[in-house]
Order: sequence, then structure tokens, then C-alpha cells
Amino acid sequence: MAPSFDLWAKGRHKGTPVVVKMKNPNWSIDKVEGLSDDDFLMDNTPTGAREKARKKNAKQLTWVLLLKADRAAGCLTSIASTFVALGSAICRRVASGRTDADNSSFKENKTVKTRLYNCIKVFLWLSLLLLGFEVAAYFKGWHFGAPKLKLQYVFTSPYGVKDLFDLLYYRWVLIRVEYLAPPLQFLANVCIVLFLIQSMDRLILCLGCFWIRFKKMKPIPKQGAVADLESGETGFFPMVLVQIPMCNEREVYQQSIAAVCNLDWPKSKILIQVLDDSDYPTTQLLIKDEVHKWQQEGANIVYRHRTIRDGYKAGNLKSAMGCSYVEEYEFVAIFDADFQPTPDFLIRTVPHFKDNEDVGLVQTRWSFVNKDENLLTRLQNINLAFHFEVEQQVNGVFINFFGFNGTAGVWRIKALEDSGGWLERTTVEDMDIAVRAHLQGWKFVFLNDVECQCELPESYEAYRKQQHRWHSGPMQLFRLCLPYIIRAKISVWKKFNLIFLFFLLRKLVLPFYSFTLFCIILPMTMFVPEAELPAWVVCYIPATMSFLNILPVPKSFPFIVPYLLFENTMSVTKFNAMISGLFQLGSAYEWVVTKKSGRSSEGDLVSLVEKKPKHNRVGSEANLEEMKADLEQEQEQKAKKKKHNRIYRKELALAFLLLTASARSLLSAQGIHFYFLLFQGISFLLVGLDLIGEQIM
Repeated sequence: MAPSFDLWAKGRHKGTPVVVKMKNPNWSIDKVEGLSDDDFLMDNTPTGAREKARKKNAKQLTWVLLLKADRAAGCLTSIASTFVALGSAICRRVASGRTDADNSSFKENKTVKTRLYNCIKVFLWLSLLLLGFEVAAYFKGWHFGAPKLKLQYVFTSPYGVKDLFDLLYYRWVLIRVEYLAPPLQFLANVCIVLFLIQSMDRLILCLGCFWIRFKKMKPIPKQGAVADLESGETGFFPMVLVQIPMCNEREVYQQSIAAVCNLDWPKSKILIQVLDDSDYPTTQLLIKDEVHKWQQEGANIVYRHRTIRDGYKAGNLKSAMGCSYVEEYEFVAIFDADFQPTPDFLIRTVPHFKDNEDVGLVQTRWSFVNKDENLLTRLQNINLAFHFEVEQQVNGVFINFFGFNGTAGVWRIKALEDSGGWLERTTVEDMDIAVRAHLQGWKFVFLNDVECQCELPESYEAYRKQQHRWHSGPMQLFRLCLPYIIRAKISVWKKFNLIFLFFLLRKLVLPFYSFTLFCIILPMTMFVPEAELPAWVVCYIPATMSFLNILPVPKSFPFIVPYLLFENTMSVTKFNAMISGLFQLGSAYEWVVTKKSGRSSEGDLVSLVEKKPKHNRVGSEANLEEMKADLEQEQEQKAKKKKHNRIYRKELALAFLLLTASARSLLSAQGIHFYFLLFQGISFLLVGLDLIGEQIM
């Protein structure tokens, strides 16, 4: 297990020590006293008292200086040890030789992956060649202005140049001016326009969120709809089906089943379906055994396992909705395996359907039990907090539409059936059903004050896979839904919102300009300085947008710079996924279950201990021995496929490209561009070496 390099990991405590022991045994400070007013007002004091006070002040000052020196030495020691540990981790990464290409569990389209990687390598080698060329030109007197090149040293001979090198460089300058700079500047201008449009959209969303808070706007259920179990069955208690789809979720199945079985709802009006798609026999037996335990406690819960596991989660939900007993139920609540709803979840969500026959979905907000686990989870928390509190809430209040998040929501079963049910055509079945329901006229309600706890991916590998699916699926869906959106009998404004805002601007434009502008065009402008990127594009607008993104989580303001750099770093994965989904390439159809660690909050653990079912062990001794044998066999298989931190080649190639471009920017004294390229290159380097998030090696 490699040491973690997260400087902001949880567990750090600040405080002022009262007792301080110095390393020198001759020095000890029992108490550092502050200077009083009498120590400074000595005009009327006797000479002896004045001398005594001076000695006291000198001694206290010496103690304070020694204390500060000890703290500074400790800080320097910790920094040095951190760099040593970082260097050793890098050496282990390189020595292990495991790259993203070795990951057999997630096979991207080889053609697209190879082409993208080869293009980045070409840019890298070309930039290295140009850097050497530019450095030689600089020392030969070609002084670079920002961004224009000064040519006063060129025409010093009758033939216009000094020597062969000057002639070559002069030709290179002409090629840049006539052939390279115009198309590069055009592409940069296009990306800048897209950047400004997307930034304006984000600003409008933030203003909408501010207006919601200022007016204290939130969905309120109709009078008399709020259920109250203590008053009997006088409230609104319709028949509710609860589904927990899972696949090989051994780490989290117990806590999710326990949380759902503890929901406050009449037992006769709730049915829990555990939809297990696990392909490990041991995992199936463990989950089935857990379901049987809760059945003995009186929970109305059933276990369901598919023989033919097609269609991933969409196929699992579609198969479950085909059961005959589903006709008795009016609503269905869906929770992924790592979600832990509070007992009052249904009481706070289902009443919003009463006397609102056009409401098809009630979505709640996610909260995270491991948001402070490492730097990666902190940055994810910033992104998702903005998604829920700003995007989802504003769209829910003003448009009555947003993308279903796939879990922690309640659907009206009639809305699902009216929209065609679950389809297996994309990897974002939740967004698919939401778009089709919106085209049928159903309205959505988002509850920002109702939270459902879950987990964030703690490793970069797991997060990368998740983001690939989240960004390739919407492009798949856009291709499929565009003709239906155009022909749908909805208003022009709703069509514009779906096509331009929901799909193009927020799903396609964002990863496109983020990758193209900051990872390709910006380093190229260092070697083609005739094409310019203004400082406000490189620094001020991105900083402002990051500031807006971080507003929903004010405690995360110290991470505003890492957040900006990491979002640009992730643009490589998002851009690749967007291209795969848009052109229906092989990797767009891959579904990889996000790895979970099975964390629970302290409050959840206490509540589960208090409500822990008293049951006897189910199954015979023979079954237990069989489960034990299967478990040992499964552990042996996992040991052979031991996880390791990997080296990501595209990110590393881009890291060296950006660092090379930053070196070139020094020649033209472009300060803001240099610092941005330098820190962005370091960000790519850390991600490429998998030094962010959970450390496995």
C-alpha cells in the first residue's frame, strides 16, 4: 500500500497547543504567555521592575522564536518526506509497467484510442522539435515579443539573412504567418465563442439558483398529502414498489438492503425487489441469504435473479417490471446498491404525486459518505453539488424537466409505461426514459432538501470508467432521440431546451472546447505565436466559472485551483467518450459497475445497529460449507487479478506536451500562459501517474 499524497485528506486538526516540548531537553515551555499592557507602559514603573519586565519579554520572545523555528523545521521535514514518498511511488509506477492498455475489464475501441494517442504523440514530438529549434533561434538573436516576433535582427546581410539557420527560421516564420496561424486562430475563435456561450449558460443557472434561494422557492405537496404513520392510515399511502438493482455488489448489499427495509411505510403497501445480476455464485447466495433474514423479520422483500442477464441495468429493471404483481403498485422507487435512503424517504417524496396527475418523477439529491476521503472525492463533490443544487434544481423549478439520475427517485409507473418502459439501447437508460417521458408531457419534481447517501469513486480508474459511460451515453441517446424530438408535439422552447441546452451545450460542447482549447490550441499557440489566446480566456473566465461552480459548497473554496486544473485534465476522457458515443463506436456500449468500498456514515451505522434484525442463520451446514468453498475460490481468482495503480499514457503524453509548451512560453515572456501551462501540465502528470485518489500499490 503506497502512501497517500493528499494534502487535504480528512483527519487534519488545527489548534493552539498549550504545552510545547522542544527537541532540546534543556528547553521546555509549560505555557507561553501573551504580552500584557503593563509590559509596554513602563514609564511610571521602578527601575528594577522595568528591568525585570524587559528580561521577561526577552525570554518570552526567545521562546516564541524557538517555537516558530521548531514548527518551520517540522514543516520542511514533512515536505521533504512527502517528495521522497512521491518519488518512490513514481518509481514503483514506472517499474510495474502497467498502463491503461493492460486493463482488460474495460476495452475501448482500439482504433479510436490508437488514433487519439498517436495524434497526441505527434504533437508532443513536434513540440519538442520546435522547442529545440526556438531555443536555438533565441540564442542567435531572434528575440520574441509577446505574442509578436521581432525581426530586426534578420536583414543584416545583402541577402536578407545572416546564415543558413536564419534562412530556415525566416521560412518557418513565413509558413506560420501564411498557413498555420489563420486556421489555428479560426479554430481558437470558434472555441472561444463556444466557451463564452457555455459560460453564459452557467451564469444564468447560477442566477436562477440565487433567485430560488432569495424567494425560498421549493416544491410543496398538496395539503393533506403528507403521510403520518403515527396517526394511523389517514395520510397518503399508495402502493409503492422499491427496486434495488445490483451486480456483484458484495461490499454494499447489506447496508442498502437494511436501509430500504427500514423505510417508514405500511408493510402491506410496500414491496422490495432485490434485483441481483451477480455472476458470482457466492455473491448470489450471500445476497439471497440477506433477503431471507429480512423476510424472517417481517419485511415484504423478494429476491430476483435473471437467468439471461442482457441489457445491463436497463434489462434488469425491464425484466422486474414485467412481473404480474407489479400491476398492483402505483409508484416505484429505485435505489442503486450503494444508496442508503433515510427512513422518511417515501414520506417526503410520495406526497408530491397526490393531486398532481401530470407529475411523473420525483428526484432527490445525492449526498456522499466519503466526500472528504481524498482529493479526488473532494473534487467530485464540488462537481456533483453544482449539478444537483444548480442544474437540477433550476431546471426542476423553471422547466419541470431534468435528466433522471438513475437512482434515489420515485417514478409513477403509469409514466414509465406511457413512455415505453426501460430500453436497452444506451448505457444511460435513466436519461433515456426521462427524455421520452418529457416528450410525452410528464413533469418532474426535484427535491433539493431530501438527500440520499451514497459513495463516490475513490480511485481514478473507477472514476474514469464512470465518466466514460456518463459522457458516451448521452451522445448515443442524442443520435437516437433527435428525430423524435423534432417530430414531438411539444413547444418550440422545449425542443430548443432539449436539443441545444440539454444535449449539445452541456453534453457535447463542454468536453469539446475544454479539450480542444486548453489541451491542443493553447500549447500550439506557444509555437505559432501569430495565433493568440487572450489572457482572459486562459485565466479570468475559467477562474470565474470555477468560482461559480464551487458556490454550492463554500467549504471547498481552498480547492478552486485544483478543481479547475482537474476538470481540464478529465476533458481527455470526456472528449474520447463523447466521440465514441456520437459515432456509435465500440467503447460506447461498455458498462462497468463502479467499484464501491461499502462505507457508511456514523449516523447510519448507529441506526442500523439499533434496528438490526434478530434472526437465526439460514441454510444448512452443507450450504454454508459450499458457500465457504466458493468464497475461497473467488478470492483466489481475485488474487490472480490483483488491482494496481496504472500509468495512463494519453494523460502523460499531454503532460509533457503542456510542459514543453510552458518552456516555450518563457521565451516570449507570457506570464499567465506560462503558469497555466505549467500547472496544467503538472496536473496531467499527477493524473497520468495515477497519484490522485485511492492508492492501491
